[in-house]
Amino acid sequence: MPVNVTMPQMGESIAEGTITRWIKRVGDYVERDEPLFEISTDKVDAEIPSPVAGVLAKILVKENETVEINTVVAEIEEHDGKSARKEFPAGAPAPRRESVIEASSQAAEEGPSRGYVSQPGDRVRSSPLVRKMAREHNVDLAAVRGTGIGGRVSKKDVLAYLAQRKTAPAAQPARPASTGLAPPAASAPSVVSFTGPAHAVLMTPMRRQIADRMVASKHTSPHVATVFEVEMTQVASVMARCGAEFEKRHGMKLTYTPFFVRAATEALKRFPVVNASLDGANIVYKRDINIGIAVALETGLIVPVIKQAGEKNFLGVARAVRDLADRARSKRLSVDDVQDGTFTLTNHGVFGSLIGTPIINQPQVAILGVGAVEKRPVVRDDAIAIRTMVYLTLSFDHRVLDGAVADQFMGRIKMVLESWDESVL
Repeated sequence: MPVNVTMPQMGESIAEGTITRWIKRVGDYVERDEPLFEISTDKVDAEIPSPVAGVLAKILVKENETVEINTVVAEIEEHDGKSARKEFPAGAPAPRRESVIEASSQAAEEGPSRGYVSQPGDRVRSSPLVRKMAREHNVDLAAVRGTGIGGRVSKKDVLAYLAQRKTAPAAQPARPASTGLAPPAASAPSVVSFTGPAHAVLMTPMRRQIADRMVASKHTSPHVATVFEVEMTQVASVMARCGAEFEKRHGMKLTYTPFFVRAATEALKRFPVVNASLDGANIVYKRDINIGIAVALETGLIVPVIKQAGEKNFLGVARAVRDLADRARSKRLSVDDVQDGTFTLTNHGVFGSLIGTPIINQPQVAILGVGAVEKRPVVRDDAIAIRTMVYLTLSFDHRVLDGAVADQFMGRIKMVLESWDESVL
């Protein structure tokens, strides 16, 4: 019998996941632990390995479809002919939605004539992805013909509804929203009009999650930013003198990032309120210093976390930075790698930006933005000199931090970097 592959639970708070890409197709042979498909959750974007070796017999969940954890997403025929039916992840209960998914896929293929339109007062059944699409396009899901079991509305149903609405603008207006969405006013003029070729592309799951988080953060924290100019001449000198030996001894290139992480760690030890979070009326001070490093991917941004950075030496920090960045770009991060951060560092300067005002990574209270490190003319001892400089920006939550504390924190980072001790390497 086939082996069931189910949607894994990528963390305790994760209830669902979106399949963003099937790496294997029906009929392909797959080795045990070989990447089978990619998923995206609100915590991590990752590749999911095959639980067994065999042939991919069925794909039950399509790309860009969101399903609950433990939902069967595929079936694999084991190559050695074992007949015992298994589940993945191990020990997970058999999901009750398997027949629902299969029937829903069949109903969608049979066309909208077999669908179901919700009646007033009905609860519209749909996935989070579908509900987001409805919000983005101002669609009342109660007016959409659902082709799933019990009238469940799928992504395909919403797309069909939107296509019909474009071709028939005088169609029956949407019912009063059981979803809380008001139909657009028929007479409302377009605020902005564009001419020339254009095409719409649906946001990726990761892009939508980033968008939701950024909006939530701005709605949660009153953001304030402070900018410091820091001289990196001493650090640059250390890198020039020790870079080749460091790479030879440890097998990795010496970069600026570990210096910023170490400086931030020292400042967090001196000002622990910056390493805190807000819980109602309580400021929660964190014992561990877990620094998130924002990594830019082709599909968006992810923030893996250096756990207990305050207990690592410079080499330990440098290794952690490289390891997390490599695994983020190759989609080998685990859920634990992106959880429990207490402070975040984002290096927007790698793309040439001088000053940025990053958005706080909730529930943290501050984030450090690092601009481009470059040589600039500055005044030293009443003379113009060329020095290696960088702008550092701290965005902070004004509910927890006042400007004085934020500036003292940044002053500590500035002092550590400008008077860097070479023996720290």
